[in-house]
Amino acid sequence: MNVEEVKAQLSHLESLHSTFERQFPAIYEERDGEALLEKVRSLYNISREKLEIASSLYREMGSFGGHIEEQAKELYRNEYQMKFRLEEILSLLVKEHDYDTKIKLSTALDRLVQFHRVYDYAVRKALGEMLREVEGLSLLAGGEKEKKVPVGIMEELRKIKTLEAELGILKVFLLRLYTHPGDVHKVEEALRDWHSRGLLWVEARNVEKLSGVGNAEDILEGLTLIGVVEKKMRGGEGVYRHRSFSSS
Repeated sequence: MNVEEVKAQLSHLESLHSTFERQFPAIYEERDGEALLEKVRSLYNISREKLEIASSLYREMGSFGGHIEEQAKELYRNEYQMKFRLEEILSLLVKEHDYDTKIKLSTALDRLVQFHRVYDYAVRKALGEMLREVEGLSLLAGGEKEKKVPVGIMEELRKIKTLEAELGILKVFLLRLYTHPGDVHKVEEALRDWHSRGLLWVEARNVEKLSGVGNAEDILEGLTLIGVVEKKMRGGEGVYRHRSFSSS
C-alpha cells in the first residue's frame, strides 16, 4: 500500500464531501423545477466522483481486514446509497411534472433528507478514522523512498490494535458483570425481547429503553466479544443480534 497515495485520496474525498455538504442544504427550499434539477445534478456529479474514490479505497483496504477495512466498507456503502438516491431524484426531475411524478418526487426527496441525517456523520467518522490509521502507517513508512508499508508490519499492527480494543471492551464488561451482574441478564433478555417482536438487528439505545440499563452498549460489546451476540454496522451505528436468533 502506498501510504501517500491513500492519504491524498482521503484528503481529496474530504474536500469533496465538504463541498457536497455546503451545496446540499440548497435543495431544501428550492421550488423551481429547473433550478432544483441543476442543484441536484451538481450534487450528483460530486457524489459520483466521491463513490469512485471510495471504491478505490475499499479495494485498497480490503487486503488488510480489521477496523480500517470496516471503515472503508462503511464509507463505500454510504457513498453508493447517496449516489443511488440522487439518481432516483434526477430521473423524476427530467420527466413530465404530472401529479403522480410530483408525489414520487416529494417522497424521494423526503427519503433523501432522512438518509442525509446519518450520511454526513457516517462519512466524516469513516474518513476521520481511516485518516488516523493511515497517518500511523505514514510514520512507519517515513524512511522509505516510496513510503510503502510492508504487509507483514501492517498485519501485526492490525492484530495489536484489535487486541488492545478487545482488552478494553473485556475490562469494561467484566467490571459491569462484577458490580451489577443483573444488568447483563437484563440486557440479554431485552435483546431477545426485541427479536421476538420482529426486530432482527437492534440498536443499543433500544436495548437500553427496554431493559432500563444505562450504557447497555458496553454490555452488548462484551457479549459480542465472547460470542453470545453478533454485531454489524448500519448507517454508521452498531446494531446487535443474539446468536440464538441467527437462523431466524
